[in-house]
Amino acid sequence: MILNETIVALATPSGAGAIAVIRLSGTEAISIGGKYFKSVSGKELTAQKTHTIHLGHIVDGARVIDQVLVSIFKNPNSYTGEDVLEISCHGSPYIQQEIIQLFLKNGCRMANAGEFTLRAFLNGKLDLSQAEAVADLIASENEASHQIAMQQMRGGFSNEIAKLREELLNFASLIELELDFSEEDVEFADRSQFKQLLERIENVLKRLIDSFAVGNVIKNGIPVAIVGEPNVGKSTLLNALLNEDRAIVSEIAGTTRDTIEDEISIGGIGFRFIDTAGIRETKDVVESIGIKKTFEKIDQAQVVMFLFDAATALLNLDDVAIELAKIRNKYPQKPLITIANKIDILSDSQLAEINKRIPEVLLLSAKMQFGVEQLTNKLLSMINSGALRNNETIVTNTRHYDALLKALEEIIKVKHGLEDGITGDLLAIDIRQALYHFGEITGQVSNDELLGNIFANFCIGK
Repeated sequence: MILNETIVALATPSGAGAIAVIRLSGTEAISIGGKYFKSVSGKELTAQKTHTIHLGHIVDGARVIDQVLVSIFKNPNSYTGEDVLEISCHGSPYIQQEIIQLFLKNGCRMANAGEFTLRAFLNGKLDLSQAEAVADLIASENEASHQIAMQQMRGGFSNEIAKLREELLNFASLIELELDFSEEDVEFADRSQFKQLLERIENVLKRLIDSFAVGNVIKNGIPVAIVGEPNVGKSTLLNALLNEDRAIVSEIAGTTRDTIEDEISIGGIGFRFIDTAGIRETKDVVESIGIKKTFEKIDQAQVVMFLFDAATALLNLDDVAIELAKIRNKYPQKPLITIANKIDILSDSQLAEINKRIPEVLLLSAKMQFGVEQLTNKLLSMINSGALRNNETIVTNTRHYDALLKALEEIIKVKHGLEDGITGDLLAIDIRQALYHFGEITGQVSNDELLGNIFANFCIGK
């Protein structure tokens, strides 16, 4: 990658649309754009001020390609920190390609995936965790993931890490200074204050590490398996949750032969519901394959909803309790929601009997959509979103999570070393390692391979 080259790419999704935006960045962005832009007022593009918009035409000799709006952003006050030109043209794929090809033939090269954001990082406009948050923001599909990405992109996570790193670096400097005066046997770093700092850093790191459990499910959605015997209303419940006829509903038992999945946002959190084949003994080969997939989906799910027919179950509530016990024993770590469906055809006394015999049962009629709201509230209550509501930093990135774990390991080593009275030179080694892992998060420590792996996952144009 040559960073003094001017790059160009389509910044909006490919395909036809009302408008498209083509972005140029680099030392020659404005001058190259100015050669092929003719303002309606006759202005020279290179002479215009930053953060201005101009109406005109992109031309190739005597041929007019399109009427466009051109936005100018001069360095360092641009997204990349370089001169940036953004051309808003009509959204015809032909027009888009004609303009891009014109610039490629005349001094620009095609941008690599994420290269605009990479240049923003290298030019100090964003640190590495903020740059990664850009990709998360683009990929956000619900309120919670959007909120976390925005908080990280604004620097919330970076600021917290940078503050800890700075305080640790100050003490590291004092301890390293002691090494220069080792013969005088002096201490510049107050050991009691240092111990307090280490305990505070340890607590912050543990909180951030613990937040990953919530952040990961918010970012990727929470898979919920709907399981039960055939014809208890699993597909009807899925349709009720999605508010559309996504799954086939029939009175014939065993209608669902494969898993059906769809995702919705509830309270800003993404849930991916999986309607599974009914669990029963069967000689049908196709249905048997579906039942096998059901157990595979339960393995993958983070929440299991066990559904039973309330009317039929009145005759054999003990059998329902046995099935519930089997699921709890097989998946003891998974939250289990027990749902009695089709309650619209039962009397109050019959409902009371189910409540009495099946602990914590949720009464519901998927067909009449009674109890669906209580179910969604129950699902939300299983997600510890207190940190989200309080706008605390939540870790969603696996790379950050790994770096935090390694930093915590080194901080604990330093803490134990301090308690055991080890020498300053050995303390300094572990402190430097902790600082290294902090720097990995924000990009103060990076290499070409790491940057390549991160920005390769970006879309071209961003």
